[in-house]
Amino acid sequence: MVTVVMPDPSVALERYIDHLMSGVAHHRVYVPEDVTIDQVVNMHKVVFAIQLDAMGQNLTLWTILKAIQDKGSQPFEGITGMFIVKSPNEWYTKTFTTGLAFYLNQLGCQLMGHPLIEMTQNLNNLNRWEKTTGIDRHKLIVRFGEEKLERFIAHEPLKVTNPHVAVLHASSRETSNTLSLWHMVEKNLRGMDITELHVENGTVLDCIGCPYQTCLYFGRQHSCFYGGVMVKEVIPLIEKSDAIVWVCPNYNDSISANLMAVINRTTALYRTMSFYDRQIFAVIVSGNSGSDAVARQLISALNLNKGFQLPPRFCITETAYDPGSIEMIDNIEQKAQNFANHMMKQF
Repeated sequence: MVTVVMPDPSVALERYIDHLMSGVAHHRVYVPEDVTIDQVVNMHKVVFAIQLDAMGQNLTLWTILKAIQDKGSQPFEGITGMFIVKSPNEWYTKTFTTGLAFYLNQLGCQLMGHPLIEMTQNLNNLNRWEKTTGIDRHKLIVRFGEEKLERFIAHEPLKVTNPHVAVLHASSRETSNTLSLWHMVEKNLRGMDITELHVENGTVLDCIGCPYQTCLYFGRQHSCFYGGVMVKEVIPLIEKSDAIVWVCPNYNDSISANLMAVINRTTALYRTMSFYDRQIFAVIVSGNSGSDAVARQLISALNLNKGFQLPPRFCITETAYDPGSIEMIDNIEQKAQNFANHMMKQF
């Protein structure tokens, strides 16, 4: 049984859901009063079909989420989510979804790769697809929805024996609180083949947007036009890995430039292979605040865009400013051990 949460749907969104869910056993939640204890207890697959207003919000959604939380102990633990987000303008579909995804993920929700269907004004987000396929955008959105729903219903958590885990960072071993926190986590991990790679300054040129066919050609060679350490070390490491841990200090409420360049350059690999069977985790430390901003960037770039699986509670976050101050946080070793145990359970 699929649960469809669809507060204040427009007529167009309701029609889309009618078509998409035809023949699929489901129940719909429009208002908080539709939430029952039995539904919450049996909730496993949830489609969030959200009609945004002009400010990119849907206030009724949050009252429904509160009603779900009030009727169950950890109701989002172990559920798989998918998003259909419709906007009356060109904005908010991704920013709204990354915020909602982060919130639900911290409550235990997992996401398959590419869990979002976007509908901006006049379906302009499908312009490129319409041009490259020759198929009308209104037919495309139906096709995409059908394919994504089928994959969503069939999705199961990743199960791997002796998983290969890649760890990517661009931090100083002498001063980085973020790297120190990762090493606290790492020493508690068992049954994993872990490879840590330091992405040094200047070693990974950022993507400058090669033509699609150029990127596709090099992707088929498991390479990239710009070569370097990305081709020699990073791409082979990602190819053989079951999960990637992103060690991300908060730089101006953003992922560091070196790691963002790695994410951008994975596009060549993404052209020719699926990341659906790979998970992402993150270790994030902020000097003051904003760890959630970095986490949302990772969700947007790697789960929504590139299609990596997002396991429940995919990140550990802390606040530490002075070098070494991560060691002073209360119970930090226990927190690191808990996150390590959590990572191991995801396989």
